[in-house]
Amino acid sequence: MEVAASTEIVESARPLLAVAVALAAAAAILLLHGRDKFRDAVTLCASVVMFLIVASMAPMVLAGGIVEYTMFQILPGADFAFRVDSLGMVFASISSFLWMAAAVYSIGYMRSLEEHAQTRFFACFAVSLAAAVGGAFAANLFTLVIFYEALSLVTYPLVYHHENEESWRGSRIYLVYLAGASKTALLAALALTYYLTGSLDFMPGGLLDGVAASPLLLSVVYLCYLAGFAKAAIMPLHAWLPSAMVAPTPVSALLHAVAVVKMGVFCVLRVIFNVFGVRLMEDMSLGIITAYLVSFTIITASIYALTRDDLKARLAYSTVSQLSYIILGAALLTPGAIVGGIVHIAAHALSKITLFFCAGSIYCASRRKKISQLAGIGRKLPWTMVAFFIGSLGMIGIPPSGGFISKWYLVLGAVEAHEFVFLVVLLVSTILNAAYFLPVTYTAFFEKESTTQDADAPQEIREIPLVAAPLVVTALLSLLMGLYPGYFLTLARGVVG
Repeated sequence: MEVAASTEIVESARPLLAVAVALAAAAAILLLHGRDKFRDAVTLCASVVMFLIVASMAPMVLAGGIVEYTMFQILPGADFAFRVDSLGMVFASISSFLWMAAAVYSIGYMRSLEEHAQTRFFACFAVSLAAAVGGAFAANLFTLVIFYEALSLVTYPLVYHHENEESWRGSRIYLVYLAGASKTALLAALALTYYLTGSLDFMPGGLLDGVAASPLLLSVVYLCYLAGFAKAAIMPLHAWLPSAMVAPTPVSALLHAVAVVKMGVFCVLRVIFNVFGVRLMEDMSLGIITAYLVSFTIITASIYALTRDDLKARLAYSTVSQLSYIILGAALLTPGAIVGGIVHIAAHALSKITLFFCAGSIYCASRRKKISQLAGIGRKLPWTMVAFFIGSLGMIGIPPSGGFISKWYLVLGAVEAHEFVFLVVLLVSTILNAAYFLPVTYTAFFEKESTTQDADAPQEIREIPLVAAPLVVTALLSLLMGLYPGYFLTLARGVVG
């Protein structure tokens, strides 16, 4: 996990520019209120520009280099600064790339349903991506927490977008968990870290490694970080995620399959690798404790998913389970497991955004939300339901999906750690994944469609091109990642060192 002394470090404002592009897009969207075509064009152009800026830094990071940029100092050891390394590049690459697909999808979705407050929606969407990429490129805990909290606040209007009773209830739970209760624990962790070290900078071997502090105090600090970064949705701090499914499907797709939830697990990985460090985690047995904690989440959330008839609710509990795969990989502290956990950030993002896109496509075309209502719909929405099947393969971990690659490395990592109980966890959860995903495809293609029709359903159920096209692209990309995983594997191995 150590950074070699010969690592090339380049001073560049490109990390700041990536964030600034999305913020500028949000401002332009607000100014273009009522001019829908121009607003949509700004959204699409900004997503492309952000991705190109992020991609321009990838060659250096793949070669083992680091991009840095410091804006200003708050306190000694607490700068507002950016640092682009392998772990941050994984998160930023997948977030910025999927914004392009989500932008096209969102335009089609919002138009087809004639949603209200579209200007607010797209502006908050852009700021959310700025916060996610800013967090990915944060050089220290101070900068990371600023973007973490900003993401919580700016996604709140997206969760209550429909402005009905259900949305207000779900958004309150969302805000209490992410910007309320967890904030106390997070501030305590930051204060104790700064007190013990005089710094909040991320260190390759761990900021707290070698600090003269009691194991009890360090354990309290670690638990405060786990509780504070509640976006990771480790049980019992998971209830916000199913509640947030009241948001429009594009919000669920990008923010709750990529940006928000990945920000949570990304922060936990930063704590494990760069605040505590692998050696200290091993010495204090914090890794194995974390592994058991997230294993409980993996199995329990999968069982919850199995019992849900609402499609988005099933996907939400699946996300709770799948996020803990990422933390499990980091907590096992072996090279293979770490690689598997990091690669799963991308594998899960591609597959889960596809599944949420499909749920939105089904709703746009038929106004159906429940799995029990999907009998025969695959014959009317073949592109959508085939894409759903492909996304399901990634969640289950069946080749050639990207999910197979990440789960393969997780299995290898469990063997390396000689912790065979986690092999059982991975096997049981994979069986549960198949049990709650495959029946959806079976129902859609092989069960007879009901003759009854909802009053608010469209007269004709058919694919909507602007909605269907992005989900086909992301489904194919989830397969391509399984066939060509080199980019993410190289970045993940860069974290291992």
